[in-house]
Amino acid sequence: MRNNILLPTDFSDNAWSAAVYALELYAREECAFYFLHSTKIRMSRMSSSSNELIKVISENAIKELTGLKEMAEKTNTNTNTNHKFSIVLSVDDLKVAMETAIKEHNINLVVMGTKGTTKPSNFLFGSNTVHIVNKVRLCSILIVPDEFNFIEPKQIAFATDFNRFYSDKELSPLKKMARLYNSKIRVVCVQHEGKLSDIQEKNCTKLEEYLSNYKSSFHFMPNYAKKTVEINDFIKELSIDILAMVNYKHSFIENIIKEPVIKKIGFHPTIPFLVIPK
Repeated sequence: MRNNILLPTDFSDNAWSAAVYALELYAREECAFYFLHSTKIRMSRMSSSSNELIKVISENAIKELTGLKEMAEKTNTNTNTNHKFSIVLSVDDLKVAMETAIKEHNINLVVMGTKGTTKPSNFLFGSNTVHIVNKVRLCSILIVPDEFNFIEPKQIAFATDFNRFYSDKELSPLKKMARLYNSKIRVVCVQHEGKLSDIQEKNCTKLEEYLSNYKSSFHFMPNYAKKTVEINDFIKELSIDILAMVNYKHSFIENIIKEPVIKKIGFHPTIPFLVIPK
């Protein structure tokens, strides 16, 4: 089954780096990649936007998108002939542009960088990334750190507190990612109390059942620091290659992507971050 992957771009180095990671991650798979650019971002920075100016911006964007497509095709020459590339230009804001593209092209994964053309060093994600993770819930989003060099993801961490039941549909993106490289799924839970509640135990058992056909292990970390610190420690100690979480109301992700919090909590994963929608 072909993977349809959306690559939003503002033509920054960070966006290209994320695209290259996607090409390498899916090097063995049949894929259709779609480079998407929204001119709304550029026009919102203009003091005026006449029809002539809009036309020029669109023409330049098409040239840059075409250049990206050609660069991807050259980069991809020796890896996978089953990779196809297309470009998508939109005048809508990025959220609407992405949702439209996801629906029209049956996208099953978005791959994007953490930051755009402006890179405030005190922020984990750029404002566009934060907005997209908050608002776009039609498919999973893989956020790739700036200048991240690809390594095969042999270890995938799935962070949870077991307070919520996960459906097979929600776990499907995690399983698909694991199948790419026969990765081990390491489920990590930071415990607030000494032991799991009855509900947590039940959800843990269900998760074990859902992952029974995959290489998996369950890890329980004592509550010795902020969750962000503990998950970062877990990533380092077990050489985790991708961190995955389900994004639902009152979830851990919801807390860390609130913009006022981002620069305070110290959550700076140095690995790709798979955000799975509820």
